[in-house]
Amino acid sequence: MDIRAAVLRATGAARPYADSRPLSIETVRLDPPGPDEVLVAIRAAGLCHSDLSVIDGNRPRPLPMALGHEAAGVVEAVGQGVDDLKPGDRVVMVFMPSCRHCAPCEAGRPALCEPGAAANGKGELLSGGRRLHDATQDIHHHLGCSAFAEKAVVSRRSLVRVPDDLPFEHAALFGCAVLTGAGAVMNTAAVRPGQSVVVVGLGGVGLAAVLGALAAGASPVVAVDLSEDKLALARSFGAVGTVNAADADAVDQVRALTGGGADVALEMAGSARALDAAWRMTRRGGSTVTAGLPPPDAALSVNIVQLVAEARTLKGSYIGDADPERDVPRYVELFRQGRLPVDRLLTRTIALDQINAAFDDLADGRTVRTVVTF
Repeated sequence: MDIRAAVLRATGAARPYADSRPLSIETVRLDPPGPDEVLVAIRAAGLCHSDLSVIDGNRPRPLPMALGHEAAGVVEAVGQGVDDLKPGDRVVMVFMPSCRHCAPCEAGRPALCEPGAAANGKGELLSGGRRLHDATQDIHHHLGCSAFAEKAVVSRRSLVRVPDDLPFEHAALFGCAVLTGAGAVMNTAAVRPGQSVVVVGLGGVGLAAVLGALAAGASPVVAVDLSEDKLALARSFGAVGTVNAADADAVDQVRALTGGGADVALEMAGSARALDAAWRMTRRGGSTVTAGLPPPDAALSVNIVQLVAEARTLKGSYIGDADPERDVPRYVELFRQGRLPVDRLLTRTIALDQINAAFDDLADGRTVRTVVTF
């Protein structure tokens, strides 16, 4: 079948993207679903910094590629062997498919699935190969999803069913921003009620971490960013302290607000400088967690004596150490109870043709989550 999709054919386009148009809206051919695959009609797809880092070349991916990895939609058809989803089911896409058989999957860490990571790196589906084509060549899949499109064929292992009354523009956010941000709090850091938490970097993932920390009962919750608008949003969520990262004494301010340093400091900016700041904002015996993805050559220097003598912990968190089948329903239920107001992350909805200009806004920090709706 023919569908419209946003295709990236070269990286490093000049800004503004509204003029250079790195994403071309093209009509491409989509194969029907094969064994263990599902055809999904996309209804909403969020713009994320992980998409932006492919566009600007910071995260090299095989090209051409149809972008988009945070989405929700409706099942239209299922391939052979798929017996737990049916046409009409509402689903959220997850950008790390899990085979459920490799060592990490069997150890209960599907976010680290080895075949899933290999498939994502090659721009293929978990079952192998590509289902998107133009007149002359295959088009690679972005993280098994390629969701900036009218329809997508994905692995069954890239989908989680959600309630039929969950709005698509909110449902999409659970597949990346919420899994990663709230998951870093609840799974990686295992934040307990009464612990102090600081979140450095208030994009969609960082603000989801603020919401997750509040839902986990953390106190106080402190937010750090360069944007006064995002700091104000964090305060409206319930963060009791906010600090502008540009302040020369930002670390000292956080340490004062948390009584000597945070029990848990989460870096969500994708910056080595931000991670260094988060490390210095962490108290003795505390944990520093990073879910940011800076350029591949970024590095961090840590004082080893401090690491040992202060019994400190430094941890990475990928997709919030999520088990999507467990965590998406859990976070959706918190949302329905009003304890995890994910809808407040949504800045606006747009049409697919507006996507390049929307990435300008994301790059300039003017939005939290913009969602393409179909």
